[in-house]
Amino acid sequence: MWCSRIALRRFQRIAVTPLNITGGLTSNVQREMSTLPRVYVTRQIPPEGLKILRESGQVQFELWDSDDAPVPRKELLQKVKGVDGLVCVLTEKIDAELLDAAGPNLKVLSTMSVGFDHLSLDELKKRGIRVGYTPDVLTDSVAELTVALLLTTSRRLVEATHEAKTGGWGTWRTLWLCGYELANSTVGILGLGRIGVAIAERLAPFKVKKFIYTDIAPRPELASIINAEYVSFDELAKQSDFLTVCCALTPETKEICNKDLFSKMKNTSIFINTSRGGVVNQEDLYEALSTGQIAGAGLDVTVPEPLPTNHPLFTLKNCVILPHIASASYTTRNAMSALAANNLLLGLRGEPMIKELKL
Repeated sequence: MWCSRIALRRFQRIAVTPLNITGGLTSNVQREMSTLPRVYVTRQIPPEGLKILRESGQVQFELWDSDDAPVPRKELLQKVKGVDGLVCVLTEKIDAELLDAAGPNLKVLSTMSVGFDHLSLDELKKRGIRVGYTPDVLTDSVAELTVALLLTTSRRLVEATHEAKTGGWGTWRTLWLCGYELANSTVGILGLGRIGVAIAERLAPFKVKKFIYTDIAPRPELASIINAEYVSFDELAKQSDFLTVCCALTPETKEICNKDLFSKMKNTSIFINTSRGGVVNQEDLYEALSTGQIAGAGLDVTVPEPLPTNHPLFTLKNCVILPHIASASYTTRNAMSALAANNLLLGLRGEPMIKELKL
């Protein structure tokens, strides 16, 4: 597992040597710049990535200079026309329509995300477009947030804060705001990868009794790191006191967490999702939470995002919802942007990317 700070320094070192221009741009330099590959950046990505692009001397780029709202689709379709490279984030749907708008010059796509469900991989493969992404550097921050969300949900911290603020804190009561503790519990992991391992490593000091997991197939090398036992999907549901979802969103995992799963879980179980909202059937989750079928749920991801404020899940005291902030640390987001920038530059040079999706 990589430390984010070490990873960030590594990615910064990989950046190509910047131009050294001491005076005004000469006509020769201007002509050279006009022939550089054109790149569009769909968001004001964190400064480390933009710095790498600016100082590379390898590309001319334009960006949607806002972090508050995605670039409007109509404008995005205009801006990508004729570009050689594209840097995007998970809010942009990269589909046939956009790729048609971009045209045949587009050779490299770099997404500042570990997930790639916003990308039409078949279309990208068909057109021979290389794809970079940003796994690994966000492992630590996502694992930390998952643990924080699990504890917040299981120990009812949002409820408790509300009661303290609004006058509900009266005399000491024996069972008021009681929750569920990790000591002697069974923690289940749906989709065991680096993030699942990192979550388990952080939970182990809480005296967890057993870690179990399920995946497409057993993953003995990763499981041995945390002494986790491979079980069936049904057994994961039945045995887990805490079930954390770490799988990617694919056609096979879409709404895999549904009524069937929740019906097999204990009524004292806590469900945590920091992967993708699409792996959960939210109507079934609401039913399970509102009827007491499971004890609580903590979500960092939903469908859609943002979740409308009048959504039924927001009415439940036993559901904690965060606005997709698992990787939201300064270190991690800068490391992600640096990796996205370097993936793009290496791809445009025809060299191996640091992290490339094999289509």
